[in-house]
Amino acid sequence: MAPGTPARICSLLPSATEIVFALELGDRLVAVTHECDHPPEVTRLPVITRSALDHGGRWGRETHADVARALHAGSSLYELDEALLRKLAPDLILTQELCAVCAVSYATVRMAVRRLEGTPRILSLEPTSLDGILETVLAVGDAAGVAEGARDVVRQLRARIARIAGAAGGILARPRVLALEWLDPPFVGGHWVPEMMRLAGGTDGLGREAAPSREVAWPEITAYAPEVIVLMPCGFDLARTLEELRHAVLPRAWDDLPATRAGRVYAVDGSAYFNRPGPRIVDGLEILAEILHPERFRRTHDSRAWRCLTG
Repeated sequence: MAPGTPARICSLLPSATEIVFALELGDRLVAVTHECDHPPEVTRLPVITRSALDHGGRWGRETHADVARALHAGSSLYELDEALLRKLAPDLILTQELCAVCAVSYATVRMAVRRLEGTPRILSLEPTSLDGILETVLAVGDAAGVAEGARDVVRQLRARIARIAGAAGGILARPRVLALEWLDPPFVGGHWVPEMMRLAGGTDGLGREAAPSREVAWPEITAYAPEVIVLMPCGFDLARTLEELRHAVLPRAWDDLPATRAGRVYAVDGSAYFNRPGPRIVDGLEILAEILHPERFRRTHDSRAWRCLTG
């Protein structure tokens, strides 16, 4: 290892943890978040964060209200174990400023680092697009002293993206897609999700590329008349998404939407393949292509990744 190369990395993002492992640097990780669950060996590492909210037995609108109240009051949704941070003494801390709902706030991390004896580097990852996600892989690789390895990983990911985009590029019949990042109240996917829809051969008329997800009203959804619906609640795996759907309060108009009538409502593992801006976002693009155009894309992801709910 070259002098000055960080030997001890602390990840405060599940996506950053996945990037670190994709770069074959798992042996340098000294701490991860309570939400880090991939790859499986990450569960053996010390956990340095915890949720400040208890969502046990609460669903959709109740969870949304809890989060909104906490943010309105200026409270952090996550807590950082500063004692453990001091003990582990990382050289590099991976964090973010993009979303207050997704991870420990950047301000909290900066204040904690100021109280440390050493001066670890803080790398904030802020992607809002597929290309931005790939750039974060390069940034982590550069900060960790494995720039060439990071370039190799990114080349492979770009090749997979290009394969999907190329195969879908000539598709003329592009269905109107509704990507829901929350069910009650409904939020449409933002940032990289509308871009993924476009590259996979769909049209996302409610989401905005490179912009945050946003709450929409059901009349707006009804007027849009989606032909395909993809449920990807933020932070939920497939099983939790299916459970959330059972508790969601959906309007009567749901049954009259073109997607519902055509049997084209799908649930996906959003946490693994859509919500986290890491390497597996490319798997998410492949999943969308399989969902939107099964006539052109052979299914390669099993029922743990996505499932058709109707028809």
